[in-house]
Amino acid sequence: MTGILGYARVSTGDQDVAGQTMRLTQAGAIKVFTDVRSGRNMDRPGLQELLVYARHGDTLAVVRLDRLGRSLGELLTTVTMLKERGIALLSLEEKIDTSSAAGELIFHVFGAIAHFERRLIAERTKDGIAAARARGKRPGRRPLDIDRVAAALKLVAAGLSPTEAARQLGLGRSTVYRELVASGGRASVS
Repeated sequence: MTGILGYARVSTGDQDVAGQTMRLTQAGAIKVFTDVRSGRNMDRPGLQELLVYARHGDTLAVVRLDRLGRSLGELLTTVTMLKERGIALLSLEEKIDTSSAAGELIFHVFGAIAHFERRLIAERTKDGIAAARARGKRPGRRPLDIDRVAAALKLVAAGLSPTEAARQLGLGRSTVYRELVASGGRASVS
């Protein structure tokens, strides 16, 4: 038997999950799963429980799309996963139903916009790096100062801990440990 399964999410306990639940039930949800969590928190046990419960042909209903995903990318990932499992999405507020051709078209448009946004970000990043280079800057990680590394290895050979040697010379602790391993555990460098 296929049916409508509701998902309600609120960020804090003082928000109205009962209002979302009521609207989802009025829309025909036979069962409503809830989470009281921030949208940034990817750990949503209510949504996971719904996904385990849902079967091919079911419809996941939400009051608004932002209840399901915080970003367009996250929302599209969820919708793609639902589509692969044969589960439709119904958003009451936006009047989107992916079981219809028009609803599916809207998500293809959203996908194109998300792709466009990713391309813009990549182009801006590339332009920013080019501008920094034109100003004489070298973006990225600074090259390792081998003299400071050698000094750190000598300090370790003299009995100082790698952590303390790193702190005294302004190096990362992991850098000193990595260089110790690379030197075969020999703390002194000629």
